[in-house]
Amino acid sequence: MTIRRTSFAIASVLAASLTLAACTPTSSESATSEDSSSESSAGFNDQDVMFAQMMVPHHEQAVEMSDMILAKDDVDPEVLDLAQQIKDAQGPEIEQMNGWLEEWDASSDMGGMDDMGGMDHSMDGMMSDDEMEALEGSSAESASRLFLEQMTEHHEGAIDMAQTELDDGEYPDALELAQDIVDTQQAEIDQMQELLSGL
Repeated sequence: MTIRRTSFAIASVLAASLTLAACTPTSSESATSEDSSSESSAGFNDQDVMFAQMMVPHHEQAVEMSDMILAKDDVDPEVLDLAQQIKDAQGPEIEQMNGWLEEWDASSDMGGMDDMGGMDHSMDGMMSDDEMEALEGSSAESASRLFLEQMTEHHEGAIDMAQTELDDGEYPDALELAQDIVDTQQAEIDQMQELLSGL
């Protein structure tokens, strides 16, 4: 009887030990888990931050320009379709980049723009206040051409900024977005050139 109880006790201890071993991660498994966690919270550099900080207001202006043309009557339907396409694509990208900046605890304020490479409106394709007013006040006859010309310049600036991110950035999602911007906006430039030639 004692032997049976002893054997049962030993078997119970062994079973418990095996159960604990199965539930306890090995050192390599723990390291893998820690690496995975750190990968999700790291892996960005100053270029990634600058890319998001600069591209957010750049996209916001493109959305504003699209809203201006969408609010006009008697504008070429293909131009209106393009404006809606740009707005629909860049709105979610703004939210995505603002999410990164919040995650990185980085300011979305570009007040320090002068200290970040000296990039000005003409270099990144941003429209001046006068150019924005010209688009808003344009007649239906001239609005399509003006929008296409301005947005082409705007897209060219965005592609330059995205290429810089591809060259010097580190954050995987930011690199993916930069490549999407290059591909999508170059295709839209080609489309806008075709539309301009038909006006």
